[in-house]
Amino acid sequence: MKKNHRFTPRWQPLLLLLGLLILVGLAACSAGSEDADTAGSTESDSIQNIEWQWTSVTTQSTGDTTEVPNPEVYTLNLYPDGTLAGKADCNNFSGTYSQENGFSITLGATTMAFCGEASLDQVYLGLLGSVAAGGPDGRGNLALESAGGAERMMFKNGGPSPEP
Repeated sequence: MKKNHRFTPRWQPLLLLLGLLILVGLAACSAGSEDADTAGSTESDSIQNIEWQWTSVTTQSTGDTTEVPNPEVYTLNLYPDGTLAGKADCNNFSGTYSQENGFSITLGATTMAFCGEASLDQVYLGLLGSVAAGGPDGRGNLALESAGGAERMMFKNGGPSPEP
């Protein structure tokens, strides 16, 4: 005659506890992964919806830096849909940008008023058109570089972008 006993070893509650801890750990790792993904997208988005004001350009071969006398009239606004707008002294411009394979800017419509002999408007637009890399500099600023890093443009945060 066979007896039907239920056999529960002492370690079964420990296995159940261990299984529960593993599940909790996996859930925490998954939540951490989502947080890391969110942090990554926040970092890449941190350049968007900000009115960037051009403060300087450095020529890497010579180390010469030109400070921009009126950063508030040389702006760049990058929007989440890949469009951009800004001011080049007395002129306005628009266009598109991409962060794929570096950083590129394609200028579109631009007003062409004469802003004066001392204006850096044409220099600014030329530099923007040659951007090949860029992003946050880790100190709350934006850095954009031409191909090979020949010129490095620095921008400071001028507050929220106006609506496109």
